[in-house]
Amino acid sequence: MKIGKATVPKSAICTADEHTIVVRGHDLCRELIGGISFTDYFHLMLTGRRATPQALAVLDAALVAIAEHGLVPSVQASRMTLAAAPDALQGAVAAGILGSGAVILGASETAGRLFDEVETAIKAGATIDAAAASVVQAWRAQKRPIAGYGHPLHKTRDPRVDALFAVARKHGVDGRYIAIAEAVESAIPAIVGRELKLNVSAAIPAVLLGVGFPLKALRGVPILARTAGLLAHLQEEMEQPIGFALSYQAARDAEYTGTLPAGITIAKG
Repeated sequence: MKIGKATVPKSAICTADEHTIVVRGHDLCRELIGGISFTDYFHLMLTGRRATPQALAVLDAALVAIAEHGLVPSVQASRMTLAAAPDALQGAVAAGILGSGAVILGASETAGRLFDEVETAIKAGATIDAAAASVVQAWRAQKRPIAGYGHPLHKTRDPRVDALFAVARKHGVDGRYIAIAEAVESAIPAIVGRELKLNVSAAIPAVLLGVGFPLKALRGVPILARTAGLLAHLQEEMEQPIGFALSYQAARDAEYTGTLPAGITIAKG
């Protein structure tokens, strides 16, 4: 069985021989090591192009913004995995990253796709406000989540939003997607029935799409950033373990809603 059309494996990312390693057309040892930041290197590997100053600024800012997020489910999964398998750091990191779905970490990609649809409508002749309202209405009708809006803690705008937008404006980034993000924010109350303010998951595509970052790679930004955050939590877990405490609290607070055999009672505590 053949998947896709390729019959010969090909890659433009890396090649090597006994003496030289080439990554995206650059000598790794002579040009890149010591000559490029990791953020710039990530952009180069992903796109095949060195990041412009504008792209480097907003990509770096986005990675910083999303790396740490407290004891969210992905972090708890990592810490509990390490508690159960302290010799498997890689497994604990994987446990956290495997939760990168539409709700956690994947929301940036979903928001980016929404913005892309708004931009397509604008190019077809709609005003930005009409385009935003039309796309939000269509997504609601299809029961698709309006990702990147609303936050359980930050009821006004997520403070990371304005921080990222400020970086983008400072470095002269194309602001069309920031404008789209804000137009969507303005359209939401009339369509959804309540205000949902921008959060960081919408701010990330708003600034990155403005520097030509690939739409399909948007989910990779929070995944890469959160990997760094997970490693920090796992280092702390090794020094100050709470993985079993997290598990204990879940077991303590859980309520059994099933039936019990006749004559059996289960005491809590």
